[in-house]
Amino acid sequence: MGRQVEGHSARRRFGQNFLVSDGVIRKIVEAIAPRAGDTVVEIGPGLGALTEPLLERIDHLHVVEIDRDLIARLRQRFPPERLSIHEGDALEFDFGTLKAAGPLKIVGNLPYNISSPLLFHLVPFAPLVYDMHFMLQKEVVDRMVAEPGSKDFGRLSVMLQYRYHMERMFIVPPGAFNPPPKVDSAIVRMIPVDFSTVGAGGLCIPGMSLREQVTATDPALFARVVTAAFSQRRKMLRNTLREFIGEAELAALGITPTARAEDIAVADYVRLANKLADLARR
Repeated sequence: MGRQVEGHSARRRFGQNFLVSDGVIRKIVEAIAPRAGDTVVEIGPGLGALTEPLLERIDHLHVVEIDRDLIARLRQRFPPERLSIHEGDALEFDFGTLKAAGPLKIVGNLPYNISSPLLFHLVPFAPLVYDMHFMLQKEVVDRMVAEPGSKDFGRLSVMLQYRYHMERMFIVPPGAFNPPPKVDSAIVRMIPVDFSTVGAGGLCIPGMSLREQVTATDPALFARVVTAAFSQRRKMLRNTLREFIGEAELAALGITPTARAEDIAVADYVRLANKLADLARR
């Protein structure tokens, strides 16, 4: 059990830290900018800090919540015609079922203990989503938006930057929560890449068609290559990718075999995976 907040004990196993700063709440809602006709889904509404101000902007809101005590509170506070409560684990929820005619927006103060798995769970729904705004541990957001060559650039950076345009918006200090976490948080905006548009994602590679520039022809292979590259960060690519490709072939692609995983860009991983997919088809 954890600290009492409005009569509810914050549960450590659910990673509960409740947002209580009115100023921060206003900034988040302004960033989300919900409008009539939007389908908005809030992950982990908790005590309703974001839920209530969101419902001041839109007629109906969906929430995904696992804590039965919090679900009971939400049902007492909001009528079903205003709030649809989807009880269960967000890691298993099919967000695609909520897609309607208007833009689908997903928001939430994500539990730190499942933030990375949840971000990966959301990736397959990207083509259906208009945008996402999340509060996460600042360290996670820094990894999400990191550039190649930095210590924060990793598997999470590559896999998410391939699918989304991302922006770290502002930092939220521990004092904005009850109970306060031990680290800073940050708000990130994620806009899915539209692979049907020219130059989407900024993955511009000379000599390749527009479609090839932005699309991994075999997404599963792309994911395996990225995972292998970052499996042993201190090792060179010629070692971590040995099962996929030789040194000479890496060099022929313009990728230095002695480089490490964090040294090459998202576009290089796309190009490498597409080359391997092409060779497999021959």
